[in-house]
Amino acid sequence: QVQPVESGGGLVQPGGSLRLSCAASGSISYIYTMAWYRQGPGDQRDMVATVGSDGNRDYLDSVKGRFTVSRDNAKNTVYLQMNSLKPEDTAVYYCTVRYGSLDGNEYRAWGQGTQVTVSS
Repeated sequence: QVQPVESGGGLVQPGGSLRLSCAASGSISYIYTMAWYRQGPGDQRDMVATVGSDGNRDYLDSVKGRFTVSRDNAKNTVYLQMNSLKPEDTAVYYCTVRYGSLDGNEYRAWGQGTQVTVSS
């Protein structure tokens, strides 16, 4: 079993910054895509940012220019640097990884989520 573990959420004022981290450990042979999603109260879960094994990145339009996703393959860790935060960024942020397991199969795992609240 692989269980990504997020950290770095919290309360921040509008215009502030936060950095989320997510470390995946377990029976991992290779990690393909690492991504961040978010879900606000009463909302669907939306993709915020993804980074592939080739370093290719994709972002939700509303966070482009403010958020940066990166990964450390040696640590099986993905980061989300969030700058110029807005109240509408308030949500639970989830990490997800698509990986190849030691049993030869491909899986996707989700973290438990970390709360980000942007409020004055």
